[in-house]
This record gives sequence, C-alpha cells and structure tokens, in this order.
Amino acid sequence: MKLDSFRDLSLLILGSAGCSLAFHPIAINKACSRPTSLFAVNNNVVLRPSSPDEDVFDNLKIGSCKVHRYRKENDPDSETEYVMWYHGRSVQQDSDKSLPPLSTGRIGRATSKNGLSWKKDTVGSASEDMKGVAIGLNEESWWGFDTAHAGLGSVLLPMSTPAVMTEGGVYLMYYMGGTFEETPIGDYVDKEMPADAMIKGMKMKIGVCVSQDGQTWGRVEGDDPSGACLSPYDASDPNMKQLAQLRDDTGIPVKLEEELYVGWPEVVPIIDEEDSENSGFLMYYSTMTKADKVKAIGHAISKDGFRWEPRGICFRPSPGTMDGAGVARCTVVRNAVFDDESSTWNDARGYTMLYEGVSEDDGKHRIMKAESVDGKTWVKLGVVFDVGEDGAWDSAGVGSPNILRMDDGSQRMYYTGQGSDGSTAIGVAKLAMDSSDGWVREQASILFADS
Repeated sequence: MKLDSFRDLSLLILGSAGCSLAFHPIAINKACSRPTSLFAVNNNVVLRPSSPDEDVFDNLKIGSCKVHRYRKENDPDSETEYVMWYHGRSVQQDSDKSLPPLSTGRIGRATSKNGLSWKKDTVGSASEDMKGVAIGLNEESWWGFDTAHAGLGSVLLPMSTPAVMTEGGVYLMYYMGGTFEETPIGDYVDKEMPADAMIKGMKMKIGVCVSQDGQTWGRVEGDDPSGACLSPYDASDPNMKQLAQLRDDTGIPVKLEEELYVGWPEVVPIIDEEDSENSGFLMYYSTMTKADKVKAIGHAISKDGFRWEPRGICFRPSPGTMDGAGVARCTVVRNAVFDDESSTWNDARGYTMLYEGVSEDDGKHRIMKAESVDGKTWVKLGVVFDVGEDGAWDSAGVGSPNILRMDDGSQRMYYTGQGSDGSTAIGVAKLAMDSSDGWVREQASILFADS
C-alpha cells in the first residue's frame, strides 16, 4: 500500500486540510507538545497531545472533545467542575498505515476547575487496554465494530438542571469505531484508484457505553451483529431489510440512502413534559453516501437512547458555498435565552447546529452555523469561526465544535484545530452576550516568544 493512496484518500474524503481527516506527515520531536509561537497566535490552546516520549494513547494526535460543567446535586456549595472526554491516537497505533488517517484511536478524559487549565486522567479505566484510557480497543469481542480504532461522539450526563448533576444517575457515551476489515479506497474517492488499494477501519459504526461515574465504562450490545447501535445503511444486508419499510411519524416512507460509514454521533435529548410519548433522542452523525460519495449529515431517532431507527440524510453540502465540498462533525443545542436576574438559561423554540464545512476553494474546514425549528429541516447561516492566521496552530482547519453556556450569559466553544504541519490540538473561543464580534479566540494561557 503506497502512502500516496492514503494521501489521496484524506484529500478527497473531506478536503485537503480537514482537522480530522487530512493527512500530513508530522515531524515527531520532544518539543512538539509545547507551543513556541507568539502569544497572540497560540494562546487559546487548552489541550495538546502528550509528549512522544510517553507511552500513552494520545502522543500523536487528539480531537473531537466533549466538555461538561456541573456542581453536585447534594452539595449546593460545591465548586463548579469541568470534565472533558476526547479521542487521541498514539505514534505506535499510527504506525499501522492501513488505518484511516484520522485522530481516532482511543478515548480519554481530563478535568478542570475553570475549563481552561486541564489535567489529563493518566490512570483511566482498569478494564481497558492501555493506561489513561476511558474507552480503548475492544479486545473482548473479536467480532466487535471497535477492534481497530475508536473515536468520541457525545456524552450525556445525568443532570437535574443544565448545571447540576443528579446523584446516582447514568452517563451515556456515544462513540464510533472501526475494525480491521479491508475495503477498497476507491469506494470513498472520486479519483480512480488501483484495484489493490485497500484500507482498514473505514466502515465505521456507532455504539453506546454506560457509566456510573464517567470514568469506568461498559459497552452496551446493540442490535447489529457487531454490537453497534447504528450501522451504515446497506440495502443488500439481510439484517437491514426491515429498514426499507420504515415510515416517519406522519406515515410517509423514510427515504434511506446507502452509506459507507457512520460516525461522530451527536445525541440530543428531546423532553416533552406534557406528553412523555413524544420524548426521546435525536442523533446526528457524519456519513458518506455510497451512490455519489457526498459527505453529509444523517439523523436517527430513539425512544430509549439504545435502539435507533435511521431517518436518512438531513443536511448536505451546498455547491458554490463554503461547505460545497462536504459537511461533517456537528454539535446541536436546543435554543435558549439568558435571564439576567436569575443568571440562568431558559429553553426557547428551535435548535442551533454548528458544523464543519469544507471549502471547495482551499479544502480547509471551517465552523459554520445552521438553525432549525424541528431539528430536521435546517437553514444555513454561513461561517461563524474561521481558520487561524498564517503560522497559528489552527491555520489549516477548525472543526468538531462543542458549546457550553456560561453563567454570565456568554458561550464557550471548544474545538479541534490543525496546523499546517498536520499537528492537532483543542482550543477555545468565546461568544459574549449580545456581542456583534461573533466568536473570538479566548485567552487560555500566557505564552511568550522564544528568546
């Protein structure tokens, strides 16, 4: 397998500089985990890969974080705490060049008192295959969908309010994984590829884990033979024949397009206090259609968060715009209005999506925005967060957004950035209440130029 084939794969799947799928050889050195540029260029980084000298799961690349902030329900005087889950890949795992050129590998955890200065969990779960890992490779089930690499989607916490954690509740983690099964690279690109050009782990599926403390997780076996709870739709798969008969809530047949992979699940609880029958979960996931190789976002529904029914593609790229080459990796939040008197956020009608759009012009990933009344039909509003300036750590791409609403009415966004050398890190931006400036990079540390 020639390296050029993997470069072609990454360039054509989601553009030339995507922060998760672009391939760039990374020069490994002891200083790579420390920013050395001017303070104004790199001061909003909150998490970087570990040092290559450390035998850990994230010493090459990291990405796709999910952050929650909370206080304990039984201790109203407790300080606010932050917890982050993210995925990373090690130098050792990346040495297998037959795997997709992603930042996926294993999933880890970090904690913080202020959401800006983070401490990685170096212990992890004792049941996993590597230290410091919350979810590792599935070594217990050889038939599992996540034996080769795993990546984070979303994490739901047992919250009684948006800022208070319920005691004794259950955490849910949605993630994706791939196996060592080979598929032709030509399946994923429009460019003609050699017949023997193969890749492993690209036919990703989505699974769910549960936890009582957010640290030790147990996989929940889904209906798919691989244990996944959602798989790419394949009309020829006998296990999916019943999906062709699906109808939506109004009785209209669901239009399903065949998919090559499903990943990066974003799950949103739907709570109807007047009629619990209308409550449930919505999932948005990144995919590629088999027929025309379009990078799109699909959605699925569930009553219990474990058994899912696909509902087809709900979000596509718009040719001639900043997302004309693809859309992927979204975060979706219920709209809310901040109340100054109580310093709380109150639910409002509709949903907001931030997502990665891939430009047809330069192939770079940017964070874009869309809005919806029902979570199914979306209106695009364009770019809201651009790549960094030349020389910045995130000059080649920004994506995988994750939103936190703060007590002062502002909003904080964690995102993955990629530099021109292919290195990745997690940064932070801020949207002030009633701000006309939009999202701006938030200072996370004070750095000085090297002498």
